[in-house]
Amino acid sequence: MSRQTLIPSALARLPWRMLLLVLLIGGFGLVVLYSAAGGSMRPWALSQGVKLIAFMFGAVILSHIGEARLRQAALPAYAMILVSLLAVELLGGIAGGSQRWLDLGFVRLQPSELMKPAIVLAVARFYDMLPSGEVRRWSAIWPAALLIAVPAFLVMLQPDLGTALMITAGGLTVMFLAGLPLRLFVGGGLALGALAPLAYFFVLRDYQRNRVLIFLDPESDPLGAGYHISQSKIAIGSGGIFGKGFLQGTQSHLDYLPEGQTDFVFATMAEEWGLMGGLLLIVAFILLCQWGLGVSRRANTRFARLTAAGLSTTIFFYVMINLMMVMGLAPVVGIPLPLVSFGGSAVMTVMLCLGLLMAIDREADRGGRRYRG
Repeated sequence: MSRQTLIPSALARLPWRMLLLVLLIGGFGLVVLYSAAGGSMRPWALSQGVKLIAFMFGAVILSHIGEARLRQAALPAYAMILVSLLAVELLGGIAGGSQRWLDLGFVRLQPSELMKPAIVLAVARFYDMLPSGEVRRWSAIWPAALLIAVPAFLVMLQPDLGTALMITAGGLTVMFLAGLPLRLFVGGGLALGALAPLAYFFVLRDYQRNRVLIFLDPESDPLGAGYHISQSKIAIGSGGIFGKGFLQGTQSHLDYLPEGQTDFVFATMAEEWGLMGGLLLIVAFILLCQWGLGVSRRANTRFARLTAAGLSTTIFFYVMINLMMVMGLAPVVGIPLPLVSFGGSAVMTVMLCLGLLMAIDREADRGGRRYRG
């Protein structure tokens, strides 16, 4: 009996190497959360493991959606999530000084997380509908810029600078890959640099301005606003090459490291697993993003190529911003390390991205078989 007979075709076509890689990253995250809790599955590791499996199962289901349906749903989904962001401003619950959630009774929904993949789908759909000869015209710029600016502005009001930056980065990545001239992005970057002082004084909240100042001079307030990043650097540096050993971290276990299970989980990991553990985790994320870019290269349509590349870079931005944040190379903006940090929102977003990538990959594989046949 052949292997194809034993394994259903729907399962055989799944990208098992990628799924195994995700399980390895998520499983390592559970080990770190277990240690962060002092050698206990509660309150973080058990809950995170359930979310990881549930959202992975959801991603596999999502992978069976055809590309045509994704294309049709892109702009309506964007519109629905945009309405949800407006509802957050009017009805959203407040926690920790931020207004980011909708309490639906059975679940607390954070629409800004859903906007991260939705903005990629929406901007990719816009350029898919646009004739290729018009990509370098003004009509190819302002609608996409508006699609990005409106949700980013609403998220900034919550306030959530990190998520607003990720929404903007995901949309701009698709714009760049769609073929807009490089000078447009260079000019935009210079303009933003010139406007940065105004944004600092008139857009950012007080705590956000403090984060920028602490980023520039972490030692200016080591026991106040700079405490997080100072303790993070101590934890990472004290791990050395091979770390202090599993369950042997002191910064997290003695509560010197704040948010050691969420935003600063990489520092918790690096203290116990050292440079080698950190490098292995980074390589795993690189392989995951590389798989996503491979899906983009194999895609059959412009929409699929732009969407796959945008979703892959969304995962990349998650990892890059978090690592720069915990190492003091960027201001603290509250971006977790996907699949490792405790919390369901980031896991949900990454699994949504992976589910959409698998759907595009499945369509490309189906198209390849038709072509070869």
